Amino acid sequence: MTTTAPPAPWWSAFAALKQDRFFWVLALALVALATLQPQKIASYPSLVDWPTVAALTGLLALTQAVESSGALARLGRWLVARMSTERVAALGLVSAAALLSTLLTNDVALFVIVPLTLGLCRITPLPATRLIVFEALAVNAGSALTPVGNPQNLFLWQLSKASFAEFTGHMAPLVAVLFVLLLALTAMAFRSTPLNATNREDPPALDRPLLWVALALYGPFLWLTDRGDAAWGCAAVVGVMLLLRPRVLARVDWGLLLVFVLMFIDLRLIAGLDAVRSAIGSFGLAEPQKLYAVGIAASQLVSNVPATIALAEYSRDWRVMAYAVNVGGFGIAVGSLANLIALRMAPDARAWLSFHLYAVPCLLVAAVVGYGLLFVAHLAGP
Repeated sequence: MTTTAPPAPWWSAFAALKQDRFFWVLALALVALATLQPQKIASYPSLVDWPTVAALTGLLALTQAVESSGALARLGRWLVARMSTERVAALGLVSAAALLSTLLTNDVALFVIVPLTLGLCRITPLPATRLIVFEALAVNAGSALTPVGNPQNLFLWQLSKASFAEFTGHMAPLVAVLFVLLLALTAMAFRSTPLNATNREDPPALDRPLLWVALALYGPFLWLTDRGDAAWGCAAVVGVMLLLRPRVLARVDWGLLLVFVLMFIDLRLIAGLDAVRSAIGSFGLAEPQKLYAVGIAASQLVSNVPATIALAEYSRDWRVMAYAVNVGGFGIAVGSLANLIALRMAPDARAWLSFHLYAVPCLLVAAVVGYGLLFVAHLAGP
């Protein structure tokens, strides 16, 4: 007799924070800042960009609903069954990772694609580590396209007040070039060795009501967020899920939302320090070319999401910042949280070396492509 495991308790969503070094750095930084400037503690809530947090909450709930429905796992199996060679499998998985990341965020795309990849590698001689590295590169490229593809875009979308179509149209040239280059690199990095995969496991059950509700809510949620009513969109999504499938909300990464709240508070407090303002002001961020270079460099040091929040204190040029911080997701692993997620899921400790062998050259190429589009093709805007 098979028993169904009880749903995870709500507080388990925060359990991963115990091992999250980035969370503890943010928490300790907040304690230090509160000690230095206790008079600002009352203003902490006003430092948080709540529309961005609301939009991210709704998006996490919707993507968790789609994943929990079993639809993505079934789709992955369907794709795997049609892969004939190592190269075709790599191109298919890389393309799927990029496509999913445009709508389901880069981290959710990895949580779907990487387990599928590891399962496929257990029954075929596919190189798991190299595939995961390329999937990390793919979600960085794909998620740059839309405002909901990654957290930094979500923040810049709210900051810019641009429409969904305007934001996506601005990012499309960069993503198109990077995606073509990534597919070419993938084709060269994987062989045409035939695959003889067999998978006798039963597919997961499909929760059709949950899937259809999630898909039906996605459009209205994006429409409300596009109008600047992210809080209402979030409330609608959370309310429906609470009534229909409370277990979906229990699986949402609430700890990630807490990390974002801490990032807003810490980085805005730090950005307000006289010494910091003076130092950053010396970079001349009013010049788009310098803003572009600093955005890429800052992403390599503190990751692209914190870099975006910090730069927004000194510039409102969202077009340049969006290119800079998305390009900055390549290169050193810390450039994007998605890189760290992928590498933690890789089975080989040498994945870090393999990642940098590909990601650093990709950063250099992406930086040149982004610069050309912004300042030669004049996409930087007024």
